[in-house]
Amino acid sequence: MKTVDTVAQLRAELAVRRAAGQRIAFVPTMGNLHQGHLQLMARARAVADFIVSSVFVNPLQFGPGEDFERYPRTLAQDQQKLTQAGVDLLFAPCEAELYPHGRQGLTSIRVPRASEGLESAFRPGHFEGVATVVNILLNLVQPDVALFGQKDYQQLAVIRQMVADLHLPIEIIGVATVRAADGLALSSRNQYLTAEQRARAPRLHQALTHIASQLQAGQRDFAGLCEAQHEHLRGQGFSVQYIAIRRPDLALPQADDDAYVVLAAAGLGSTRLIDNVQVCVQANIEALDKCR
Repeated sequence: MKTVDTVAQLRAELAVRRAAGQRIAFVPTMGNLHQGHLQLMARARAVADFIVSSVFVNPLQFGPGEDFERYPRTLAQDQQKLTQAGVDLLFAPCEAELYPHGRQGLTSIRVPRASEGLESAFRPGHFEGVATVVNILLNLVQPDVALFGQKDYQQLAVIRQMVADLHLPIEIIGVATVRAADGLALSSRNQYLTAEQRARAPRLHQALTHIASQLQAGQRDFAGLCEAQHEHLRGQGFSVQYIAIRRPDLALPQADDDAYVVLAAAGLGSTRLIDNVQVCVQANIEALDKCR
């Protein structure tokens, strides 16, 4: 695997691949890679000839008081993991390379609809930061396909809408959440948990799967289902920001829908956890497609 850190080097490497007619896949990351990231790389290898990844801790998507300064930066270890995963090219720019004129006054991307509510209620400006950096990276790499994890469900929806609205000729693939054996969704932030908190953390996923089972059983008191698990998690020491049931497109749910997604964000100590569970309540192809 080759590592480049400038836009000029990145474009030169990719020009050779395009001239050879290779299909290019792109997986952007913030580094500190875990098995969830590596699953993205494996899927990329299955759908393309040449795999590009990036490591960039994007300051635009961190709000005041969030963990930008302490976010783990482990480039050497990431390079080893990416090499073993069969990635061909790593783009690891510094902030000045991506934002040469600084953060202030930078052209930004706002994606309405998909970015509204849920995460945005607690992290204002977060999705503008995500959409802006992803748009920059997609324009630099110009891949045929880009891959993102479904753990960040709303983020994936924002990226899909941005790509569609801006007519970017890029296929976006969502890859299923990778979990630990006890159900906890893998995340670079899990390492902030103490041993005791780590033992409790899977209860967030358990709460979502309980709601999912109730939906599959025909329950449609959406507010009641969420409130019950909200109170349950509070009793387990979680600081719950939201538990919500939505349609797969994040619109408000209706009783006759055949697919839902249950989403949550909660604090445990100083660590913020997010998760989601997709639910199909009718066994038909159309419903299954909505759940992917």
